Amino acid sequence: MARKKEYDEAKVIEKAMDLFWRNGYESTSMQLLEREMGINKFSIYSSFGSKSGVFLESIKCYKKKLSEITDKLDESKNGIVGIKQYFYDFLKFSQKDKDMRGCLITNTANELSETSDSKIKVQLSKFTEYIRDLFEKNLRTEINLTEEMIQEKADYYIVSMFGLSSASKVFSENQLHIFINNIFK
Repeated sequence: MARKKEYDEAKVIEKAMDLFWRNGYESTSMQLLEREMGINKFSIYSSFGSKSGVFLESIKCYKKKLSEITDKLDESKNGIVGIKQYFYDFLKFSQKDKDMRGCLITNTANELSETSDSKIKVQLSKFTEYIRDLFEKNLRTEINLTEEMIQEKADYYIVSMFGLSSASKVFSENQLHIFINNIFK
């Protein structure tokens, strides 16, 4: 007879997501996960299979939290103005509770190496492509852009988003606003 779980998986994954977001994937040990999630290793392995399994579930949780601003961008018909607003919305999102955490995806991408888990690399790529697709969708509402310009701008904005994500952890709000304004000149 299977034991009943004495914890809410969604709640423990949210705790794990916060830990990964603060510490990074590589710096987060199973002991830290146990402590943060409030469950033992056996329960972690039983529910999620491994540390990378916990992380992959954390990415889903992060995407769900980020949906408060990605949904807004997805519904936007404001082209470049909508994308610029997304950058500002992201700043607010990344600095909740005055923590300057940047982006879980960018933080993790910055610590990847050749030997990093391929499943994690794939999910980070998929997530990044999802945001890039939202940029492309908004760019398609601009009547004066060729297909080549749309692709180039979508690439430029996703790389700029990575820069903003990293910069948001160290620079002042004024510097970040200047950065965003320069992206969209």
